[in-house]
Amino acid sequence: PGIGKSTLLLQVAGLVAAQMAAAGRPVLYASGEESLPQIKGRAERLGMLDPNLLALATSRVEDVVEAANAQNPALLVVDSVQTLTSLEAEGLPGNVSQVRAVATSLLELCRRLGCTLILVGHVTKDGVLAGPRLLEHMVDTVISLEGDRRQMFRLLRVFKNRFGPNEELLVFRMGQRGMEVVDDPSTFFLGQRDPSLSGTAVVMAVDGQRPLAVEVQALVSRTFLSIPRRAALGFDVGRLHLLLAVLEKRLKLNFAQVDIYAKVGGGMKLNEPGLDLALVAAVLSSYYDVPLPEKSVLWGEVDLNGQVRPVAAQELRLTQARRLGFDPIVHPGEEKGGIATIAALQQRLFHRRHKAENGE
Repeated sequence: PGIGKSTLLLQVAGLVAAQMAAAGRPVLYASGEESLPQIKGRAERLGMLDPNLLALATSRVEDVVEAANAQNPALLVVDSVQTLTSLEAEGLPGNVSQVRAVATSLLELCRRLGCTLILVGHVTKDGVLAGPRLLEHMVDTVISLEGDRRQMFRLLRVFKNRFGPNEELLVFRMGQRGMEVVDDPSTFFLGQRDPSLSGTAVVMAVDGQRPLAVEVQALVSRTFLSIPRRAALGFDVGRLHLLLAVLEKRLKLNFAQVDIYAKVGGGMKLNEPGLDLALVAAVLSSYYDVPLPEKSVLWGEVDLNGQVRPVAAQELRLTQARRLGFDPIVHPGEEKGGIATIAALQQRLFHRRHKAENGE
């Protein structure tokens, strides 16, 4: 809720309406959530008012079918399937039978008219599509719009695509004129970071098929509690506990007297094994109070023996890191920049600490 689905779709509808004016086919935007004045007000703010863009506010799918038959639109946007009801099904809007009946009616309509249908669906608290699973099988493409309303960015992911590759990713920035595409999101999530501070590292993460440079931050501070605190933001806290156990065992470190906090910068959420090495580097950097090299970037999976293992899309990460001018590039492998264990990473930090203490 509030992530920007209606805003993005109204922008798409306005652009398609302008393009299809010459063909004589309009765009129909049907909403069961907003009134016509609300839709018009948003379109005015976005600068998307167009004579070829028609709007309909209704909670009955029969009204949508009747309007589409009369107008023969090139694009039909229905916002949302959970708010419409069908006379062919019983129950309240949003239940399984209603969602199935509404979706079936709209799909049959669009196949008959030869128009494109964008059907908005809500998600549950677990992040999965609400309603019957049949809905995902009926459509050709499943696209998810994600993000936090308190953050300025949105992520558009393709999970299913019958016409091309899936796992695509598009980054938007919420601006005054609606959703704006971030043309090169490679370094978008780094923000105004200060590389001279300890406890920060950059990971070259891969989300779908898109490499992203993301900052990982860690803070190791003395604790006055009997049980030290561990907190993680942007990734699973269980991963932090596991990596700290590996550091204590393999590097003979003692974290019993310190609190450790870690987060992924920029509001991103990462769930990939390549995050491990950068997280370890950030923790060690804060522990020894030694900043990493200004343009360094890391990625790699850390196993329970302290070894650094390769991860997927190695060449993609390496190519992007070189294109962005990162150096040194620390990653698993035999070539330049390759690292085999976290002990080798610790030795590099000791070397930087020694040079800093001697003014080199």
